[in-house]
Amino acid sequence: MESQKGGKGCQALFIDEIQDIKGFESALRSFAATGKYDIYCTGSNAAMFASEVAHHLSGRYIERKIFGLSYAEHLQFHGLKDSNDSFIRYVRYGGLPYLINLPKDDERVLYDYLKNMYATILFKDIVARHRIRDVAFLERLVLYVADNIGNLVSAKKISDFLKSQKTGISPVVVLNYLSYLCSAFFLFKVPRIDIKGKKIFEVNEKYYFEDLGLRHSLVGYNANDIEKVLENIVYLHLCIAGYDVYVGQGRNYEIDFVALRGGERIYIQVAYQIPDDSTRDREFGNLLKIDDNFPKIVVSMDEAVGGTYKGVQHLHVRKFLLSLR
Repeated sequence: MESQKGGKGCQALFIDEIQDIKGFESALRSFAATGKYDIYCTGSNAAMFASEVAHHLSGRYIERKIFGLSYAEHLQFHGLKDSNDSFIRYVRYGGLPYLINLPKDDERVLYDYLKNMYATILFKDIVARHRIRDVAFLERLVLYVADNIGNLVSAKKISDFLKSQKTGISPVVVLNYLSYLCSAFFLFKVPRIDIKGKKIFEVNEKYYFEDLGLRHSLVGYNANDIEKVLENIVYLHLCIAGYDVYVGQGRNYEIDFVALRGGERIYIQVAYQIPDDSTRDREFGNLLKIDDNFPKIVVSMDEAVGGTYKGVQHLHVRKFLLSLR
C-alpha cells in the first residue's frame, strides 16, 4: 500500500502487537533508516513504548493512546440515540468495539466475551511478560481495585488488607503488580495534585478501569456502585478528550477531578444524585472553596439539572459526555 503521508514510493507498513516480536526495536530502526516505509505499530504495553521504542527511535515516532469507545462513539457505532437505556448499556458493558458482533440482549454471552478478554490481558500481557508466579494474588489484587474504584488507596493499605485475609504480600510487590496492570492499559493510576500549587503527591492514588465492561465481568454490575462507576466514566472521557487528570487535594477537602489541557483547567465533582441541600452543599461547596476563575462543574444523573449554582455548572452526565470534546 502506498502511503499518502510518506509520499510517492513510500510504503505503509502496519505491525500489530509489536511487543510479541523478539528484537522488534532493531527491526523498526532498520525499516525507518531506509526511508521507504511509513510505519504504524500497535502494542499493549505502555512500558515497552516508553523504554525500547523511545531508546531506539528517539525523536522519530509519535505515540497515540487508543481508548475504548467514548459514549458519543458508542452511540454512533451501535446506531443508538442518546437515552437513559443507551447510557446504561454503555455503563454495563463498556466500550470495546467487538461487542457489536455479539447478541446485544444476551448478558451471558457479552460477559463471557469480556471475561475472555480479561484473561487474555492478564495472562498474556501481564503474567507471561513479567513472569509472575503468584497469579492468585494478582487476581485478588484486581478484585480489590474493582471494589475500590474512586477510593484513595495505597500499597500499604492494600498490603494490610491482604494480611487481614491471611495473605502476606509486601507493599513493594503490590506496587509492582499495580504498575504491571497500568502498563497493560488495564488500569489507570490517578495521582493527587495540590489545588493551590502544582505539587503532585506520591502516595494515596485512585485507580480506574480502562473499560468498565471488564470490571463488571469480574464483580458484576451493581446499581449500588453507580456513583463510583460514574466517576470511572467521567475520568475516561476526560482522558479521551486529551486532558491530564488528577485528584484535587485542598485543605481538608477533595475535588474528584482536576483536568488540565494546555492552558485549560476544569474542576469536576461527580455524584449520582443531589436529592437534598446537604448533598448539594457538599458537592457544590468543595468547588466553591476554589478561588480561581476556571470552570467548575458538578456532574450527576439527576433528571432536572441545568443552569448554575453560585457560578458552578450542574450537568447531567450524558450531556457532559456529549458536550465536552
